[in-house]
Amino acid sequence: MRITLSAVLLLLSFNSVAKDCVVLLHGLARTAAAMETMQQALDDAGYHTVNVDYPSREHAIEVLAPMVIPPALVQCREKQTDVIHFVTHSMGGILLRQYLQDNVIAGLGRVVMMGPPNQGSQVVDNLKDVPGFEAFNGPAGMQLGTGKQDVPKQLGPVNFELGIIAGTSSINLLLSNFLPNPDDGKVSVENTKVQGMCALVTVAVSHPFLMKRQTVIKQALHFLKAGKFSGDNARQFDCPAQKSLEAETI
Repeated sequence: MRITLSAVLLLLSFNSVAKDCVVLLHGLARTAAAMETMQQALDDAGYHTVNVDYPSREHAIEVLAPMVIPPALVQCREKQTDVIHFVTHSMGGILLRQYLQDNVIAGLGRVVMMGPPNQGSQVVDNLKDVPGFEAFNGPAGMQLGTGKQDVPKQLGPVNFELGIIAGTSSINLLLSNFLPNPDDGKVSVENTKVQGMCALVTVAVSHPFLMKRQTVIKQALHFLKAGKFSGDNARQFDCPAQKSLEAETI
């Protein structure tokens, strides 16, 4: 069978377009380097990736969200992709939710949030008045408490396919004393939840290491592919986003 050059080029073009893009958003007081292990796994799985580096301690959340996300979307579009997923750690998930309050992302696919303070964190409640806390964590860090005035409680339910990975192990017992059990040392499992989520899985990993552990990476890849997590610790919920997609395919 003869294969013409034009057919080969067409096939290569199709493969390029078919690749989904994944935007990675690190958490507070971190850099894109924290997400490199996850990024490599996503690259190996065949995704285009955009690993965003942003000044998490320099601005408030409502400033960071429109500063950080649009350039990442442009980079994905430049890779000729129609579907854009997100994998976030900690505050990165709050940035995405903040952005989606007032914006629509065309082709938004699935979102995996690792240790997101979707209901805020009692750590912030208890330490925000301690000298040095604001200096280290910046304006955004001060906004992550559990009060009605804090950003997480100002955001509404999610309307996209969201899977949450919550840690249940802590290396900081002092901070864990402020949190309802189980927790990951920064956020309780209960406070990672948000109305509209599609799935949740708990892992015996501490907050700073969620984005690096293979058990978490495998779960993230599984959700991006299947819209659910795997294993005995995984829970699936009736979420509007998946119901909407199912209705469209009928």
